[in-house]
Order: sequence, then structure tokens, then C-alpha cells
Amino acid sequence: MAWRFKGHKITAAVVLIAAAAWVGTGKFASVGSEEAHAAQPAPQTKDASGTPGSALRTVAAITPVFKDHAREIRISGVTGADKRAVLAARSSGVISSLAITQGDAVDADQIVMTIEGADVTAAVTTAEATLAQRAQELEVAEKLFKSGNTAELQLIKVRADKAAAEAALSQAEAAADRLNLRAPYAGVVDSVDVELGEWVQTGTPIATLLALDPIVMRAEVSELDVGFVAVGDRASVRLVNGQVMEGTVRHLAREATAETRTFPIEVALPNPDRTVPSGMTAEVSLYTKPERSVTVPRSIITLSEDGEIGLRVVGPDNVARFAAIELIDDTAEGLVVKGVPEDVRIVVSGQDLVRDGETVAVKDATAATGGN
Repeated sequence: MAWRFKGHKITAAVVLIAAAAWVGTGKFASVGSEEAHAAQPAPQTKDASGTPGSALRTVAAITPVFKDHAREIRISGVTGADKRAVLAARSSGVISSLAITQGDAVDADQIVMTIEGADVTAAVTTAEATLAQRAQELEVAEKLFKSGNTAELQLIKVRADKAAAEAALSQAEAAADRLNLRAPYAGVVDSVDVELGEWVQTGTPIATLLALDPIVMRAEVSELDVGFVAVGDRASVRLVNGQVMEGTVRHLAREATAETRTFPIEVALPNPDRTVPSGMTAEVSLYTKPERSVTVPRSIITLSEDGEIGLRVVGPDNVARFAAIELIDDTAEGLVVKGVPEDVRIVVSGQDLVRDGETVAVKDATAATGGN
């Protein structure tokens, strides 16, 4: 029993010491006051009107300036003839006339070469005489038939003879026409491959003819830019010699080149004096259809929670929100974008510190939205 009594005395001494230490801290006097303090509302600030409320975050914003912007796409190309044809002999024989030399300008349907063909010419004369005879025979036969002095079968035969004579004359004239080689269109003779007096066969190359008005700039557009280009778009071409020409897109391929995955394009350029040759390299600037857009500084572009590119804007109620945009062009003045709402201001400072739906204090920012 003595050890139990001694244990109780030790326990009592420990409790007494702990109680004395707690009283010494003074905490017993502040328990009620801490609970009461936690139940009170947090201190509030006052807004500009003097009404108690939370402090508003201040952002700087600009009013967007909308303009029509045509995106510029730059590519490299090479000039080429509008048309290129290798003229070939249409008949066999000796060249009796060669009316062209290298570099000559010719008109459409102009005779550039003639082959000897006295026999062919004679065949035309014979066919003409035969047709005249058959025409007179038909005239007489019709009179006899009307008077009842010839049978209808005889009249039919005479008519057939006249038709055959007409066909024979057409064939003779076609053979005579094949002796002459004509230019299919107006152009420049790039090369002549035969000489006067040379004997040629049907199909022998005679000359190469180029049509240089308009001159055609041929290039290729990447698969990223092809969706922004259309036939009829304006184009500016700077030749390697510094000359600048204006033209229009006349053709855009709908199938990409297999090796490069780019789309062939043709730009027609006026070249009435034919001073621009075929095969000259140049830089082509394509201008897409103008779109209503705004030019903004690159630094204010932000991302939504879903990773969508856009701007932070505020409406007339000074409530901040995210506006998704589409990038049109990147210029020296800034990024050209579309999709900006008409009735908002664009936040240019503090856009990453506010959330959608947050009311903010807005101050005007002295910043230009750029030009197009």
C-alpha cells in the first residue's frame, strides 16, 4: 500500500505543476475573446463612391481600331511564257519560203513557212474545173427533169457527181493549205530549226514560238498558305533586276506536288512590249482578300485555360473576359488578328492578373493599335 500512496503523490505533483504553468501563460483569459474575434466580419475597404467593398484590380486598356487588312504571302518564282509551241511541218517537201528568223515577232495566223507543191496547186485547179462542169450538168439535168425529158434517176446521179466534185475540191484545197505553216497565236520566235531549201517530212520541227504577253510567273504555295489564296487575288512581283510588276492570280492548282507538298500557282503579268523574258527569277507577294482586323502588340496575347489564343478584354461594365482570336498576319507594327468584339476595350497591362468575370478598374493606355 505504501508504493500506491507514493504514486498518487507523484501524480498530484505533476498535475499541480502543469496547472501552475498554464495559469502563468495567461491563455485562460483570452479563449473567449479569440472565438468572438473569429466570428466578426473581415475589415472592408471603400471604393471610389465611399461604399464599403473589396478593392478592384486596376488594368490598362485601349480601344481597338478596326481596319481591313490583306495578308501578304511571299514566295519565289520564275517567269514563263503564257504559251509555248513547237511548230511542225504539215506536209513533206522542200522549203520554198521561210519568212521568220530567231527573235522575230509574228502575228496570229501569219504564214511562217511554205513548202514547194506545184502538183498540189495543179490538183486544186483541176478540182475547181471539174466542179464547174458538174454544176452545169446539174443545171441542165434539172431543166430536163422539169420538162419531163429525163428520168429522176438520171437527175439523182448528176447531183451525186456534183457532190463528189465538191468533196474533191475540198481535199485538194486542204492539201494545198498544208503546204503553208501558220503561227497559231501572236508571239516571238524563240528558235528556228530548219533552213530555206531544206527537205522536210511531215512532223519535222520548224520553229519554237513563245507568247510573252502576258508573261506568267509560276511559283508554288505551301500547304499552310494555300487556303488564303484564290484566283483573282492581287499580286506584286519583284524581278531579279529590281523591276516591280503588278498582276493577278490566274490559276491555283487543287493538287499538291508530290515531292514538295506545295501547290503550283500562276500569276499573269502584262508584258505588251515583251521586255520581260521567260526564265527570270522573282519574288512574288500575294495579297489575300482583305479582312476586318485589329493590329495589337505581341506582348498582350494570352491563353485561355484550354490553351486557346486570345486577348483579355473588358466591356462597358468593366468586367474582364477572354476573347478568342485568329492570327491573320505578323507585321512590323504588331500582330494582325480578327475575332475581337466590337464593343470592348483590349487590356494591355495586367491581363494575366485578372480572371474571367472579375470586375476591374480600367484606365486608358496610351498605346497605338497599329495600322494596316
